[in-house]
Amino acid sequence: MSRKKVLVLLGPNLNMIGVREKGVYGDETAESIHLQIIENAKKLDYDCDIFQSNHEGDLIDKIHSARGVYHGVVINAGALTHYSYALRDAIACVRIPFVETHMSNIYAREDFRHKSVISEVCAGQISGFGKNSYFLALAALRDLM
Repeated sequence: MSRKKVLVLLGPNLNMIGVREKGVYGDETAESIHLQIIENAKKLDYDCDIFQSNHEGDLIDKIHSARGVYHGVVINAGALTHYSYALRDAIACVRIPFVETHMSNIYAREDFRHKSVISEVCAGQISGFGKNSYFLALAALRDLM
């Protein structure tokens, strides 16, 4: 049996982890966390790709292209989580499992972050565990694919 292929999809400003809001996201760089995600995925016997973009359309295009290529997706849509109905519709149309993920606890932050427009088209949501949110989401995909 071939290995499952998963995509970790990261939205706007997530390339700046380790630089932005260190009190929320910590000092560790995005690159360091990406390497750990890939290593964690290997331990789960997944092939893993990571894609980050600051552009909504690029993220939508990547979601569309995931159909038939990936068995599951971990998505941290960043601020797009709270208002991008286009991203929500893209997730709904590809019919593969998505796990919504956030490093910070979005419910302990500003009020506008408490609403996710993508959550109802994702299998579940993991937030508040820093980089471990990604590892937990990868593990959650195991029973969904």
